[in-house]
Amino acid sequence: MLTLFEAPQHKNIFVDDLSSGHMVQANQHVIVNNGVGMVLDPGGHKVYTKLFSMLSSEMEINALQHIFFSHQDPDIIASANGWLMVTNADAYLSALWMRFIPHFGVDELVVERIKPIPDEGMVITVGEVQLKVIPAHFLHSAGNFQLYDPIAKILYSGDLGASLDMPYSFVEDFDAHIPYMEGFHKRYMTNSRALKTWVNTVRQLDIDIIAPQHGAMFPNKELSQRFIEWIDGLVCGTDLLPEKYEIPA
Repeated sequence: MLTLFEAPQHKNIFVDDLSSGHMVQANQHVIVNNGVGMVLDPGGHKVYTKLFSMLSSEMEINALQHIFFSHQDPDIIASANGWLMVTNADAYLSALWMRFIPHFGVDELVVERIKPIPDEGMVITVGEVQLKVIPAHFLHSAGNFQLYDPIAKILYSGDLGASLDMPYSFVEDFDAHIPYMEGFHKRYMTNSRALKTWVNTVRQLDIDIIAPQHGAMFPNKELSQRFIEWIDGLVCGTDLLPEKYEIPA
């Protein structure tokens, strides 16, 4: 566990080493304000036990009152039932996916504590900080959100900014980092129209760190802006579709 930001009554914690075997690498993040905690994209079943144990050493588990799900993928949401059964936390998920999450085995006793996020986003108050839930639809999920912490000035960007197989947790050389994320973005991000909407949205924010759910973070304002500029020019997804596919013989 690493501390990304710390101020009186506010702390941002980063966990990056809980994936194993054939699992896609995934980061987990925790925000604590005035003794109240939120866990972001807590992951799948095998991550759950490890992360729960680590958080128990960091805070009283009753202090974990909020769970944020950026979208519906299993590497984000598969452990939802575990977290809801052992805490009193409310969870937040795009309204688009509310009827899908029971398929992950969420118990009827706790499913009502999952709150739908409207398409336009919302504010979630954790302790005394108002965290901004920012729409990022089609990047890559049809119902997709990011979370902005205005105290730490961290944008938790979900799959946008993801990188794979790099040997570091923090980007230092942006140009050298591009090969670790380019293929993923060209395949998984829907198209340049969705990216442009995101760029126009996040340029309204004061961002010091962009923290994706996979791979390395952009740890300062300069590298965060380099990433935004790179995204602004990226051709991806449906932009790259051919006129037709050949039928397999």
